[in-house]
Amino acid sequence: MTDKIRWGILGTGKIARKFAAGLAAVPDAALVAVGSRTQDSADRFAGLFRVPHCHGSYEALAADPDVDAVYIATLHPFHAANSLFCLNAGKAVLCEKPFTMNAREAADVIRTARGRKLFLMEAMWTRFLPVVARVREWLRAGAIGEVLMLTADFGFRAEFDRRSRVFDPALGGGALLDVGIYPISFASMVFGGPPDRIASLAHLGQTGVDEEAGIVLGYSGGRLAVLHTAVRVNTPGEACIMGTAGMIRIPARFWCATTVSLLAGGNEERIEIPLDGNGYNYEAAEVGRCLREGRLESDVMPLDESLSIMQTLDRIREQWGLCYPGETMAQSGERG
Repeated sequence: MTDKIRWGILGTGKIARKFAAGLAAVPDAALVAVGSRTQDSADRFAGLFRVPHCHGSYEALAADPDVDAVYIATLHPFHAANSLFCLNAGKAVLCEKPFTMNAREAADVIRTARGRKLFLMEAMWTRFLPVVARVREWLRAGAIGEVLMLTADFGFRAEFDRRSRVFDPALGGGALLDVGIYPISFASMVFGGPPDRIASLAHLGQTGVDEEAGIVLGYSGGRLAVLHTAVRVNTPGEACIMGTAGMIRIPARFWCATTVSLLAGGNEERIEIPLDGNGYNYEAAEVGRCLREGRLESDVMPLDESLSIMQTLDRIREQWGLCYPGETMAQSGERG
C-alpha cells in the first residue's frame, strides 16, 4: 500500500461530487482518477477536483494501475455490474447505497469479492459518523437498558416528474431504495440483525414506484422498529431508540446527525459533534483503515449485514407486489 490510498470515482453526478469533496478531508487519501461514460464529463469533473487521470469509460477507470480503490457513484441499477467489473480488475470497492437492486445481485457481488480476496463495502455513510459511533458505544454499555423499540423516518418532497429517476421504476425509483434504506439499515445496526417479522404498506404512484410507505419490523423478544419513508412529503427525519432504562434520541436528520441525546436516570446528556469535512470522509477513512490492516471487509458495515438488509428490502417489496423492470420476486431475493 502506498503512503496514500489512491482513489478513483466511477461516475460524475451529485453523489460523486460529494464523495470527492469528502476525500479532501482524509489525510491518507488521494483522488487520482475519475471515470465517466463520456470523456467530456470526466474532464469537467477532473477540472473541478484537480483529478490527474480522466477516463472516458468506466472500464478504463477500473483498469487504471494507479488506482487502489474505486467508489461506485452510479445509479442504483448499475451498482452490481460496476462493482463486479472493478472487482474483476483487482480493485477494492466502496459501493454507494443501495448496495445493489436486490439480494441476488448483492450475493453475486459479495461472492466475487470474497473469491478474489478483495475489499468490498457498502457506502452507508451514516454508519461512520461520530454521533452514530457514540450511539453504538451507549448501546454496548447498556446505557438505556434492554432496547425494545426504535422509530425512524426519512422522507422528502419531490414534485412529480415521470422523467425523474425518483419516479422511474427502471432506475429503482421510489422511496425504499433511495431513502427508506437509511432507517432500515439503522434498525439493523441497533437490533443486530434481520427482522423475523415484517408488516408494511405502501402507496404506489402513477409510475408504479413507492411514494410513501410505513414499515414495522419485528425482532425476537417483542422488539419493534417503526419506520416510514417517502418521496412525496417531507418527514421529521428523527430517530429514537427506546430501552427499559431510557432512550437515545437524534432529533433531526439522523442520517447526517451531529447531535444526539441520552435520556436515562432522569438526566439528559446532549452530545454535539460537528462533522469534520462533509461526512463522506468517514466512510473513506474506514476503507483506508481496513486496507492498511489487510481486512477484506469492515466490521462496522459487514458484507453479511449488507446482504441481510437487501433481503429485508426484498421482503418488503414482495408485500407491496413491487418488482423493478426485468425482475421477478422469485429472482430478487435469497431468503435468510
